[in-house]
Amino acid sequence: MAEASLYQSLSQSQNLAPQMRKSLEILQASTLELSQLLRQALETNPTLEDITEIESLDQESLDNDDPDSLEYLNETEDDWRDRSILDGRSNQWTQEDEERRQRHYDNIVAPESLQQHLQQQLDLSLIEPSVRKATQELLGFINERGFLDEPLQKIGLNSSSTFKNLREALSLIQSFDPAGVGASGIPEALLIQLDRASGKETIEYKIVKDHLEDLARKRYPQIAKALSISIDRITEAASNISRLSPNPGGEFDPTGNPYILPDVIIEKNDDGKWSARLTGEHLPALRINDFYKDMIGKSGVDAKARAFLRDQIRDGRSLIRSISLRQETILAIAHKLIDQQIEFLEKGPRHLRPLTMNDIADELQLHATTVSRAVAGKFILTPQGLMEMRAFFATGYQTEGGAEVSNAGVREAIQQLVAQENQAKPLSDDAITKALAKQGITIARRTVAKYREQLNILPSHLRKSF
Repeated sequence: MAEASLYQSLSQSQNLAPQMRKSLEILQASTLELSQLLRQALETNPTLEDITEIESLDQESLDNDDPDSLEYLNETEDDWRDRSILDGRSNQWTQEDEERRQRHYDNIVAPESLQQHLQQQLDLSLIEPSVRKATQELLGFINERGFLDEPLQKIGLNSSSTFKNLREALSLIQSFDPAGVGASGIPEALLIQLDRASGKETIEYKIVKDHLEDLARKRYPQIAKALSISIDRITEAASNISRLSPNPGGEFDPTGNPYILPDVIIEKNDDGKWSARLTGEHLPALRINDFYKDMIGKSGVDAKARAFLRDQIRDGRSLIRSISLRQETILAIAHKLIDQQIEFLEKGPRHLRPLTMNDIADELQLHATTVSRAVAGKFILTPQGLMEMRAFFATGYQTEGGAEVSNAGVREAIQQLVAQENQAKPLSDDAITKALAKQGITIARRTVAKYREQLNILPSHLRKSF
């Protein structure tokens, strides 16, 4: 019989304090999500009050020109509604009004971005700090379709993480939901989905891996001969493959949700200079109610009540500090983006400069992961339209003339070339590569093919019209 023994082992693990978790949650939250978080805090923490709501009630009471109205100033919103109903005022707030308003709020669902979805999975992952840091960095390169914007080798050249950690980080991201995220393009995304569903030995996996071009051209006999199976089985496999998602991040597409609100607006002021402002006018402006602060110091207050209020005030102050830090951080990042991307604001996507989160982090003396969290799920309204804040961060290329052009600029150049092509003789990827070279942009043909796929542009033989 085996003897039972006791052993001691020493290990390290990261545990975030509840206040730190809340601070990170607030930093990552979009404007709409933050509004909901603050409303929830107002409902659960009695020591918090909304300054804007009180000022609104003050003004309304004064507008009523009622000498008795001043007694309502210190009442809560619910008390005010109840009393107005009893008084029979013309601005009664009925139960039906309340239910209608609640249904309206319940139907407004804060959209979750792909970045937030991936960040939540990273936060729950039990991994080494070095791999966590590398994963956080790679998340900044995941575009809205769920693909990795740059080859891992290129990212590694400018990364402080080791290539080994970056490989582990990419493997981790590719294990996240939705299946296919972190792939380099559509073929790899399909392979990841097939591998996760039924492994690498299936006919579907082999077709995507080795015969995707034949599948696109519906050359079923050639595939059947190469794999030594029937054409009927190839047809069945093609049907199964067609149900896969070529766009893993599609379900998080912000354009499909009408409640997307910009977190920052960038515009020119009267002096012709670019400025950034936060769009938090409708957010509750929180403060600690003086009544509860005074209550703690009064004699005769129950010890348990005093301890409860002390905890609530501490949590409330921590929440207010976290909100202030969030707003300051986002606005500081927006100002730095203006400094770096004036040409983009003036002239459009073609002039978006290559920029990394490390660049902004160094200027603001922040950690790159803080910048990554701050921009996750945030949107900026610019003269070029509403765009994700992370879209400002992109690697790129240097033209022969020494100018820098971002990936977005290269994609726009490809889109313009295709839009102007002769449809009877569409440009091949090689032809596009040569045309870009004439513009001073030197990139590989496979990179052109990748960007073409990202733009949902078909290969030249499928774009040809007779």
